[in-house]
Amino acid sequence: MSGEDGEGGRPRGRAGDGAAVREPGAVETPREPGAETPRGPGLVETVREPGAVEAPHEPGAAETLRGPGPVETVREPGTMETPHGPGATKTPRGPGPVEAPQGPAPVEAPPEPGPVEALRGRSVPVVIVGAGPVGVTTALLLARYGVRSVVLERHRDVYPLPRAVATDDEVGRILQAVGVYESFAAVSRPARGLRLLDAGHGVIAEFRRTERGAHGFAQTRMFDQPVLERLLRDALADRREAELWGGVEVVSVQEEEGGSRVRFRDAAGRAGEVRASYVLACDGAGSPLREACGIGFEDLRFEESWTVLDVRTPAAVRTWEGVDQVCDPRRPATFMRIGEDRYRWEFRLGADEDPDEAGVRALVAPWVEPAPGEEFEVLRTARYTFRARLAERWRHGRVFLLGDAAHQTPPFVGQGLCAGMRDAANLSWKLARVLGGGADERLLDTYESERRPHARKLILAAVATGWAMTGGQDRAAALRRAAVGAVCRVPGVTRLAGNGLAPPLRRGVLSAGRLGGRFCPQPGMRDGTFDDVLGPSFALVSGAPALTPALRPLAAALGARLVPAHGLGDGGALAAWLRAGGADAVLVRPDRVVLDAVPRGGREFAGIAGWAPLLRTGRAARTDVDARAPSPAEPFSPLR
Repeated sequence: MSGEDGEGGRPRGRAGDGAAVREPGAVETPREPGAETPRGPGLVETVREPGAVEAPHEPGAAETLRGPGPVETVREPGTMETPHGPGATKTPRGPGPVEAPQGPAPVEAPPEPGPVEALRGRSVPVVIVGAGPVGVTTALLLARYGVRSVVLERHRDVYPLPRAVATDDEVGRILQAVGVYESFAAVSRPARGLRLLDAGHGVIAEFRRTERGAHGFAQTRMFDQPVLERLLRDALADRREAELWGGVEVVSVQEEEGGSRVRFRDAAGRAGEVRASYVLACDGAGSPLREACGIGFEDLRFEESWTVLDVRTPAAVRTWEGVDQVCDPRRPATFMRIGEDRYRWEFRLGADEDPDEAGVRALVAPWVEPAPGEEFEVLRTARYTFRARLAERWRHGRVFLLGDAAHQTPPFVGQGLCAGMRDAANLSWKLARVLGGGADERLLDTYESERRPHARKLILAAVATGWAMTGGQDRAAALRRAAVGAVCRVPGVTRLAGNGLAPPLRRGVLSAGRLGGRFCPQPGMRDGTFDDVLGPSFALVSGAPALTPALRPLAAALGARLVPAHGLGDGGALAAWLRAGGADAVLVRPDRVVLDAVPRGGREFAGIAGWAPLLRTGRAARTDVDARAPSPAEPFSPLR
């Protein structure tokens, strides 16, 4: 199932196909017709200052005129209409009364400054390179935490063709946090799940997805990426903490004491710069920043060439409102419905296969056979090489990699875009804590230690799915498919698979205790949503009637909201979750992951010695509790 960020990938479509610029699951940065992508050895400009990191640029390449001004205003920097000077005369029209003399024509207001002028001499906490869904979501999350950022994007506007098409309920929760979920739900559709089909389209197994998962949303939603990007950019336009400049190409990042100097060129080729405490590379699978940092890849050993077809048709299409994975060694395929009249097919074709319109219709015939004259519009035909790989490092000094710049996955489990959005959620609160909350800078090292193993697991799941379903025509491949079919018939397997693909974070300094690393669920409530109750920062959720004296000062030091698990109007769901996890209370991070838990009957968090110094709560590594008998526990404070 395609679900990639769409910030990378090189389609090899036929002329006129309009192959997408940022494609799912692919590795190299695609080229928009007529646009040159700087890349490759020898293209990195030499930085003369020691320690500089430069993004590659192809010498002599024509600048692509792209880019709105801050967020949505599209205007060439430095241009203005010529004003009519004073004393302009009016041409006489022949005999008749003389017209009254005309005063000076009003002078047109000069345009808003472009990025060179607007950013000159400025220093911001964060510069984000790349305005795909991951980059803009990161900017929105940072704004939510009160952190200013500047987003620099080389393209002029949102690329109009589809790329990523699927997301999960965890990402739905992130979209809720940045204020766009309701709008997103209105332009997307829930999917029933995944079916594995044999060559004759008989059902091998079915993995159902529910319309309300643990995060409070449909476990799978199908959507059109350009529509989602528009929603995110519209939301960013309303945030005073962030600005987006398009048509801007970053050419170097120079690390200096206490920050980085980001140099760029605008659409007119003028040089500019801005200083930042941290730089986030959200610039796609072919990330120039990653290459300039000298970061290589861990190859997870999967490479296949697939052709993607995006179609719009009102014809009757045989679909079960979910995703079909055809496990045919001769013609493996994936099919899904994206919108009301929008569909996607993915086929593994031979190197010499390049289907024309008749060939496309033959490929999709098992699902739809349009009547003569019935509309059948092929929006896009593009060929990709799906690869599985991880950046060896996700940090280089003050530069962090996110999204396709950090990881690429085959599309078979629809987790490409989801992984990038998780990167945004994980790193943004940590940056906010370091920049404004007094946390130790080492907190930022936990971004890679948490996210890289998690992304690796999901990439390997996609690789396993690809090999088991489509991995060749040898006897071993046939045995793999037979084994998968047998396993899927074991009672409970499909039910467990439907509970969600993403594993919890592995145990670590910020994911301690029995529930550490798992998400705090978002149960349904009579009024509002549970995440509104949790608030944007830390939250201490307790099922006990009162907090112990040791926990209240800790909550105050973290700025954590105190949330009782009872009386929420959730039917007791949250209290039951705490009991099942053997916890009296949990400390929930801003990304809704459980940081630590107080065991049932306990008085302290299990892993506080590890995380308290990083978060600089102002407490000792272990809380000193008076050895005398404790005073009666205090009641909960009201929500604040």
